[in-house]
Amino acid sequence: MESAVTATDVIIVTGSSGLIGYPLAARLSQEFAVVGFDRAGPPHPPPSAHCITMDITSEEQTAAAFDEVRRTYGERIASVIHLAAYYDFSGEPSPKYDEITVGGTERLLRHLQQFEVEQFLFSSTMLVHAPSSAGERISETSSLAPSWPYPKSKVRTEALIRRKRENIPVLLMRIAGVYDGMTHSIPLAHQMQRIEERDPLSHFFPGNPSHGQSFVHLEDVIEAILLAVERRKTLPPELALLIGEPDPVSYEKLQRLFGLHLHGKPWRVMRLPKTVAKAGAWLQQQLPVVKETFIKPWMIDRADDHYPLDISLAQKTLGWTPRHSLRETIPEMIISLRDDPGKWYRENNLPPPGSLREDRDDSGAEMNMKTHHDLMENSEGHHDMMRKHHEKYLWCHFAIAILGLWLLSSPVAFGQPLDIYAGSQMLAGLLLVVFGVLSVNGRRLWAPWGSCFVGIALLMAPLVFWARSAASYANDTLVGALVIALSVLIPGMPGMMKMPGAEIPPGWTYNPSSWQQRFPMIALAFFGFFLARYLTAYQLGHTGWAWDPFFGNGTVRVLDSDVSKAWPVSDAGLGAATYMLEALSGFMGGRDRWRTMPWMVLMFFLLVVPLGVTSIVLVMMQPVMVGAWCTLCLVTAVAMLIMIPLALDEVIAMGQFMMQARREKKPLWSIFWMGGSIEGERDERTVPFTASLRDQWRAMTWGVTLPWNIMAAALLGVWLLAAPAVLGSSGAMANSNYITGAMVTTFSVLALAEAGRAARFFNVAFGAWIVIAPFVLDPSGAADRWNGAVAGVLLISLSIRRGLVREQYGSWQRWI
Repeated sequence: MESAVTATDVIIVTGSSGLIGYPLAARLSQEFAVVGFDRAGPPHPPPSAHCITMDITSEEQTAAAFDEVRRTYGERIASVIHLAAYYDFSGEPSPKYDEITVGGTERLLRHLQQFEVEQFLFSSTMLVHAPSSAGERISETSSLAPSWPYPKSKVRTEALIRRKRENIPVLLMRIAGVYDGMTHSIPLAHQMQRIEERDPLSHFFPGNPSHGQSFVHLEDVIEAILLAVERRKTLPPELALLIGEPDPVSYEKLQRLFGLHLHGKPWRVMRLPKTVAKAGAWLQQQLPVVKETFIKPWMIDRADDHYPLDISLAQKTLGWTPRHSLRETIPEMIISLRDDPGKWYRENNLPPPGSLREDRDDSGAEMNMKTHHDLMENSEGHHDMMRKHHEKYLWCHFAIAILGLWLLSSPVAFGQPLDIYAGSQMLAGLLLVVFGVLSVNGRRLWAPWGSCFVGIALLMAPLVFWARSAASYANDTLVGALVIALSVLIPGMPGMMKMPGAEIPPGWTYNPSSWQQRFPMIALAFFGFFLARYLTAYQLGHTGWAWDPFFGNGTVRVLDSDVSKAWPVSDAGLGAATYMLEALSGFMGGRDRWRTMPWMVLMFFLLVVPLGVTSIVLVMMQPVMVGAWCTLCLVTAVAMLIMIPLALDEVIAMGQFMMQARREKKPLWSIFWMGGSIEGERDERTVPFTASLRDQWRAMTWGVTLPWNIMAAALLGVWLLAAPAVLGSSGAMANSNYITGAMVTTFSVLALAEAGRAARFFNVAFGAWIVIAPFVLDPSGAADRWNGAVAGVLLISLSIRRGLVREQYGSWQRWI
């Protein structure tokens, strides 16, 4: 390009470190004195430009920047190329549009009035125009109808420029979507990513797939700006130009081209109703299980937009025609992705496959987790590691498919009638075959979860359909448990990765997620499962008698009671299924799952606590509503009760981690589902399973102590449960003892956990009730009055002393 200017010509480029600004400033520096206006800090403008750091929203900094220009270059400016603006793909309104784009431009123009300015070039967007209707091309005279905050801010800024420019000639350059060989286009990069990772959602589109948006290559944009600077003296004092490729590539053609170059086959696209797409996009935003979703509900309304451009005015006034095309550049984009996946993902601000987003700044451009940065720096090694890990556990997915075939044949093999229950087994078997085969491809992170949910359904199916065959019940339970283990436990949770960071929560002296801490809960869960399963066999009719070593037919009376029959399914069977899920959940996650899997910790706690509370309620109801005791029910209730204090510390550590994330203004919903990192210590107190039994026991009981006063309070609760039989109490007084005894025992056991030691104060209230209850409920019962007075006063006295606390619990310590 031949220039008609001298070396003294000064050009100001705002946003000179951006996608367009950096290469533009470098190119202009070959012929002009270029001044780059940009914020302090990286990224920086090119070295060939004179960089002046300033914040366009600051009056003082803007004035200081122009003062420096005047001192260094004088009062004549050849061109001001204004690229700096606020841009947000969330689609939400933001005050930054007015602060940066509109207000910043007004501030620039006001200061430029003191200079001799030959041109003010403002980078606008083609999106200020309404989409094409009836196939007509969009020209500079087409109606302005922006539909979301970003182009609306450009329309307001264009109107401001026309009002405030005075004698400064202006060029409004309405640019199409910019791309280059590394992609550097948000919508194109996300479309490529979905197809590259074989995301099932990549096949669906909520608009007309034959429509498309105009794009323009970065080099063509720079060429158009250079031509505009060269011809600035011949251009009208006020001009708007559309800069883009005139014929947009439709969404459907982009799908086909990306699919052909990435996977060797056209990528099909199916039209999805907008209402369904909006519901799915909203749900993805609320439940970001694997990674942050790009599609937002507001985009779905824009899916039908079509932008063919009439660029004849740019051709006439600038002599500009795009030399590149999106269709021809796609192979270059694919090569960039294939040659260096880590760089491509990093340049386009995308997480590599299988990694997690942790935290982002306002523009969504930075990933703050060091581990994710390291993964992107060495993406090839990461992919290789993931591939090897997946190949190591391929046998799990083949085993799931084989179990599916086993289930398909089970009804016939066991001689079951071909009823709805048999149909559910065969359907589950078919789904396991499908999910097992689909899981062989490591990119389908959702497929193992499909197998897992089928496994959970298998645990519940015999209860829902009241399976009359003991073999079918055992078969479904065993296959369901195996499927859960093979899908997410043995190979590790699909899509989840280990994050570096603390194993011991900050301020704690031990790790509440260590395997020794979880082992007692897993053992108790399996113990409860086998007892509950025995009781289930009676309720489902697989055996005609339920053994009870102490209360004769008490177990049978409880299992046949109206209380048990009030449940739509076998209540014992529901307990057995929950115990199995508890046992399997205990195996899930690593030694730091209190921060890497908050949702799992909460789910495990919710499995333990409701079942524990239910067991306690059923214990209270046995003598009150049934008039009988069930030995095995009491044993399972005790096992569940012991699990509550063992599970408490882990959920407290998880809660502290989430509160810390909230204080640091991190995305709580994403962290809850995907975990995060935090600085802290590794678990140096790890006790290997080869250590002595004494050391193993100490490791299992970290966080639990047995103060004599708390143990005595628990024994008082047991005494209250037995008191009606010993003292001959009846009616309301006996029921009060049963209920109060169960509650006192529960809170006493909970207080054995150091983190739950404050629970002992509930027993103060129960002790007060024990003292006054005989006078209220049975004034004539002398034995009950003496029992209540002694037991109540003892309980209150025993609940005052805290007892030994060995460990530290960070910010939770004050509640202990």
